[in-house]
Amino acid sequence: MSTLTGTRHLARLILRRDRVLLPLWVLVLAVLPMTYATSFFELFPTAAERAAYAAGTARNPSIVALLGPVYGESVGALTAQRGGFLLVIVALASLLTVIRHTRVEEEAGRRELLGGGVLGRHAGLTAALLVTYAADLLLGLLTAAGLAATGLPAAGSYAYGVGTALTGVVFATLGGLAAQLTETAGGARGIGIAVLGASFALRMVGDTASNDWPSWLSPLGWAPRIRPYEGERWWVPALPLVASALLAAVAYPVSVRRDLGAGVLPPRLGPATAGRGLAGPFGLAWRLHRGQILWWSVGFGLLGLILGGAAEAAGRSVEGNPQLEQIMARIGGASGLADAYLGATFSLAGLAAAGYGIQAALRMRAEESAGHAEPVLATGTHRSTWLLSHVVFALVGPVVVLAVTGLATGVTYGLSVQDVPRELPRMLGAGLAQVPAAWVLAGIAVLLYGLLPRLAGVAWAVLAVCVLLGQLGAVLELDQWLLDLSPFTHTPQVLRDTWSVTPLWALAALALALAAAGLTAFRRRDVPVT
Repeated sequence: MSTLTGTRHLARLILRRDRVLLPLWVLVLAVLPMTYATSFFELFPTAAERAAYAAGTARNPSIVALLGPVYGESVGALTAQRGGFLLVIVALASLLTVIRHTRVEEEAGRRELLGGGVLGRHAGLTAALLVTYAADLLLGLLTAAGLAATGLPAAGSYAYGVGTALTGVVFATLGGLAAQLTETAGGARGIGIAVLGASFALRMVGDTASNDWPSWLSPLGWAPRIRPYEGERWWVPALPLVASALLAAVAYPVSVRRDLGAGVLPPRLGPATAGRGLAGPFGLAWRLHRGQILWWSVGFGLLGLILGGAAEAAGRSVEGNPQLEQIMARIGGASGLADAYLGATFSLAGLAAAGYGIQAALRMRAEESAGHAEPVLATGTHRSTWLLSHVVFALVGPVVVLAVTGLATGVTYGLSVQDVPRELPRMLGAGLAQVPAAWVLAGIAVLLYGLLPRLAGVAWAVLAVCVLLGQLGAVLELDQWLLDLSPFTHTPQVLRDTWSVTPLWALAALALALAAAGLTAFRRRDVPVT
């Protein structure tokens, strides 16, 4: 029997299980660069306006640190830079997809069950990598085709698509290696995300320094250095290909030598007796969610520091373009272009925080699928108590991460305008205003889990629709009733001079009603669902 026996069947199983989630993140990430290009064509119709915007962007280290360098003044060059942060999302999606279908399967015992049949030792890792590679390549093709359809040069469009796809390939292979190093999925995710964070930090340092050599050490720095639309350098894609090959050359031998269910790194032994904090379901839920809240808060805090530092320069970069000033003022309020920029970025932060709420809510589904919920419910723990212990973190988490974002943004923006006492509470309020809309999506996830747990992942589809409506709604001039389907459409722009709190109360009430309906449905169904 070959070590790859059964790879095709496992790949089909992965595609079946991810038939909703995988196409969603590919489609969303492929459409966003096209919307950036369309916006730049509309907002900067002349070369002089594009040159002024590019110069203002290049002079701001915060924008360069967040998005990457800008190599030219064409619409293509501006689009490539604007999509720089999408590389982080592509890398994270690829990394987590491979870990989900390798280490998570092994930790849950399903890998051992499948291994009892006719299945080669390398089949699981190979199937996960092949499916994720295919998704990344499809993402690159769709991105390139979409950019070319907007009127950008085909060579630059495909160069951008190649860079995007190979960034995902590198971090997918990293996920395959991380899955071999620890015996828990959480540990593998921690290793992968730590490497991703270090790569982002290296890219930030290199892009903002006088010498960019640190960016060449970062897998996130390779795609921008292909220089789409500005004299493409086709030898640069060799770097992620070589890096992926080296990572795979380590991952495959390790996967054969280690014991099934074990990792290369020895597990850290816990205390002999459980602490008082684990005495009840809320203590257990805190133990399960605390790491997630911590790392999301750190990431959102760093993002807030960068956004706050970039806000003032972002406002200055569009001065002299009346059309853009009008559009940005409509998006972010009448209190200035910097407030418009911050209003738009807080909306994106709200969408990301909704992702946290969905992830926290779906932890219940993961606990049930792994067989961890049934033993807890076999004790004196009531179903409602167990579910509420997780729902609390699905609701509290977005509050925490958005508050951290608002505070960090308020500090850096306040320092830049020399008025921290005024800007700190304003930015905190702007961040917290996104919470009720994020709660609605978490409530939808709770409802789906309680009612139809097998379809709980559809909550991610709802989030994808909200992203698409927010990013494409204005570009496609969609009807208002369609835009109103997204709860984020109803979030007031609190940076305006006047705004109403009524939509916030309405969204919060809707979220609680959805969660309550999910609780009622959960109390009436079987656990686990068979």
